[in-house]
Amino acid sequence: MSVGLKNLYIATRSTLDRRTLLRGGGASIALPSLGAMFPAFGNTGKAPRKLVAVGNLLGFYLPEFFPKTSGSNYQTTRLLKPLEPHRKDYTLFSGLDHGVKGGHFAVHSFLTGVLSMDAKGRPEGNISLDQRAAESVAGSTRFPSLTIGSEGGIHGGCQMCWSRSGTRIPPISGPRELFRKLFLNDPAHIRAGAKDKYRLKGSILDAVQGDAKGLQTQLGKADREKLDEYFTSIREVEQKLSLEKKWANVDKPKAPMPEPVNTNMVDDLPLLYDLIVLALQTGSTRIATLEIGGDFETRYFGIKKGYHGLSHHGKKQEDIKNLLILEDYQMKHFGRFLGRLKDVKDANGRLLDSTSVLFGSGMSNANAHTNLNLPIIVAGGGYQHGQFKALPRKGINQRPLSNLYLKLLQDFGVETDHFGTSTGVLEELS
Repeated sequence: MSVGLKNLYIATRSTLDRRTLLRGGGASIALPSLGAMFPAFGNTGKAPRKLVAVGNLLGFYLPEFFPKTSGSNYQTTRLLKPLEPHRKDYTLFSGLDHGVKGGHFAVHSFLTGVLSMDAKGRPEGNISLDQRAAESVAGSTRFPSLTIGSEGGIHGGCQMCWSRSGTRIPPISGPRELFRKLFLNDPAHIRAGAKDKYRLKGSILDAVQGDAKGLQTQLGKADREKLDEYFTSIREVEQKLSLEKKWANVDKPKAPMPEPVNTNMVDDLPLLYDLIVLALQTGSTRIATLEIGGDFETRYFGIKKGYHGLSHHGKKQEDIKNLLILEDYQMKHFGRFLGRLKDVKDANGRLLDSTSVLFGSGMSNANAHTNLNLPIIVAGGGYQHGQFKALPRKGINQRPLSNLYLKLLQDFGVETDHFGTSTGVLEELS
């Protein structure tokens, strides 16, 4: 046994630091999540929690999504059939939403709980679930979060992920780009040139803090809010640069597959799911989102009418039939994704057990342009699953969807007692 391997063996007998690097010959390689990075036999150590959110821009056909009866003995609906092998690994919720209106123009509130027009003056703006979680783990992984989707479609690009300053997080738009981000290192001359942008000596905001405070006393309320948003944006850029600098000289994991070629959102969907699994498995990130948008084109199914048009089916049976073909496909590959998470092992046993997976949409009924009673599934995360929980939506028992998000954040490790429009944690998830 070489000296290096012997030292690694001795270290793993106790506990490896989660950011352990292998060094030699001037190079350093980040390790994926290993069992040795957690307390050994008999201790309470667990794999770090992960969070994945999958969203659909146009919702689902609810009569084939929600069962007619709740509880553990619910009868599987057409759209839930692909998830039947994972029945004990997920919980289905009805009765949850953000209480917003606006149809397609309110879908952006899916992971935030707040319409962008109502975000001003709120302590956290309309920051999304994934970005709030990412703030708590920034620096512990190469990518605080991965936002995956596309910029195409009738309603434009992805609208799920938002920063604290209210800026939309642009998505990684295909499997090739995601693969390169995860596994390809920049050439040496690119790395050398990138060092210039990391040569900030301290924080710009810290340097001008005195002048900024003086300026704010001279401004009215609206201008102060605008200035705060501007400073928040600068701080986000500084934090991003700081994280990039930290990982700039750390090699990425070795690619486990050839570089893929982008085709279209329909055919790329299973590959995007596979790459998310690899991102979690290699410890490249703990947080990922995937949005299926309007560029999920029907022509790849041999259907002439567009996805958006089918969602406005007007109760025409032919349109509903074709819409369900698209939704069956999405559910099939979500089920396959859950299967992959169950097959991969980590310190908890199954990667799924340390990964909370949220699946749903900010649209409930696209035909009627409603955002109430959203289709919501939570899988994995070590929770007790296997039920359809139909929650009351009216009166004093109403619980916002943000209550579920608050629960997910707290269990992820975020120390907070509020998120979006939450009124407490959703106790039905345990």
